[in-house]
Amino acid sequence: MASVRHLVYSGCLFHLRKSPSMNTSVSRRGSQTRLFSTSSRCKTIMPAWVIDKYGRNDVLRFTKNASFPIISYPNEVIVKVFAAGLNPLDISMRALAIIRNSLSGGYGAATLSMKRDPLNIKQSGSEFPLILGRDVSGVIMECGLDVKYFSERDEVWAAIPPWKQGSLAEFVVISANEVSHKPKSLSHVEAAALPYVATTAWSALVNTGGLSKDNCAKKRILILGGSGGVGTFAIQMLKAWGAHVTVTCSHNAKQLVKGVGADHVVDYTAGPVEEPLSALEKFDLILDNVGGETEHWALNLLKPWSGAKYVTLVTPFLQNTDRLGIADGMMQTAATMATKALKHLVKGVHYRWGFFAPSGPALDEIREMVDAGQIRAVLEETFNFSQVPQAFEKVEKGHARGKIVVKISKGGDDS
Repeated sequence: MASVRHLVYSGCLFHLRKSPSMNTSVSRRGSQTRLFSTSSRCKTIMPAWVIDKYGRNDVLRFTKNASFPIISYPNEVIVKVFAAGLNPLDISMRALAIIRNSLSGGYGAATLSMKRDPLNIKQSGSEFPLILGRDVSGVIMECGLDVKYFSERDEVWAAIPPWKQGSLAEFVVISANEVSHKPKSLSHVEAAALPYVATTAWSALVNTGGLSKDNCAKKRILILGGSGGVGTFAIQMLKAWGAHVTVTCSHNAKQLVKGVGADHVVDYTAGPVEEPLSALEKFDLILDNVGGETEHWALNLLKPWSGAKYVTLVTPFLQNTDRLGIADGMMQTAATMATKALKHLVKGVHYRWGFFAPSGPALDEIREMVDAGQIRAVLEETFNFSQVPQAFEKVEKGHARGKIVVKISKGGDDS
């Protein structure tokens, strides 16, 4: 247990110190005696990058007066952010969407608003000012009363759900079941490149695809669009579990995917990619990061009647709820999913949708692989906290060969 424990309560910082010179009361936790005192210093605001409306990059605004996060539930922790990773999802959430021939909220706005406010108590627009950023690596500053597996000053990493305030701020509050201890072999900057893509790939391949380190050996896996963050992580995890991995990517990404372990690479810029793929032995699982017309031919590459699965991360769920509303959108999504699943099941293959799912336990297992040298962070470029708009521009251009990470606090690049 740390000698100094920071507690945030109603915006004020309280300190617990082992010091006989202080006016104290005594609390006993197990066999350890702790001395309590209070500080008159209050912290109710913090620096952050926020958006006040959806739009282009110019809606990003730096403020020193963002609301300091507070613990609302006993299983939450407050993390001091050392580094934050950006993802294409941040661009989609920031941007305006065209719904019913008019401009509307960012991607997934209807579903995310429902998650933030299930009873629809708050007014429209109550998500603003909104802090983006899904990846975080930092240090725990406070633990809720029910948090058992973490302590103040623990170095942690996490993927933050998109309905919560993000990591482009000095502090963030997260559920403890979304947090994991940071890999010791990674700096905070390197660690911030992994959680969102890692938990997305884990959810798709393990939760939906049914793969594990115990059943993956000698399986043939195809990753469509393998040079992005999810793809490069998935390659490394699958190779660590003994699978044979084929990847599609552009010519200038071949070296990258080979470098992280891909066994066979097909260049989609050289012509119709389905032709060289059809000449290969059929696959046990396909992870599709591309979507569009891909699924019209990709399922023919699976081994029929052997439990083979096609898992796509490109689904219409959020677009449907944005376009049709929550109830109608969910009904449309369920109907589409059922139709496609049945259509392909009669052909002997399984059609599935994969979704991001925050998971501390998954990050625990991923941490072990990272510290064992089986998985490394793939970084494209690092930006300072003052350069967040430039970092967004880099992500928005696309075709990054690794993750874009923002250094938030001093110390995040040397720990």
